[in-house]
Amino acid sequence: MTNVFHVDVVSAESEIFSGEAEFVVLPGESGELGIYPRHTPLITRIRPGTVRVRLPGGAGEETVFVAGGILEVQPDGVTVLADTAIRAHDLDEAKAMEAKRLAEESLQNKTGDIDYARASAELASAIAQLTAIKHLRKEAH
Repeated sequence: MTNVFHVDVVSAESEIFSGEAEFVVLPGESGELGIYPRHTPLITRIRPGTVRVRLPGGAGEETVFVAGGILEVQPDGVTVLADTAIRAHDLDEAKAMEAKRLAEESLQNKTGDIDYARASAELASAIAQLTAIKHLRKEAH
């Protein structure tokens, strides 16, 4: 029995990660999910947050921010179909802070026409990006 499985993290724009892993952690719709080899087949939505892929043989971890999407777990591997996916080291903290500020302002605007669902989703995405940046900094130290 093998202790690794294949993982693909893709978005509409590109393939972000494709390779072997020992373990994957990601933000499921109902909470954080951990996937090991031989996991039960599963399809579920994922929330904005960080996908962490533990590479085989202690080779480190690949971290990718996703802005939601679908997770599919099959016997031969795991596929993350992300709405948007960005390698954690490519995240822009200033841009995420500005997106968070704008989303918060939109949600506080009681007089104008506002799409609250969209503003809430943008806020959740910005907060998830900032959390991913914070996690990456913690790993570096």
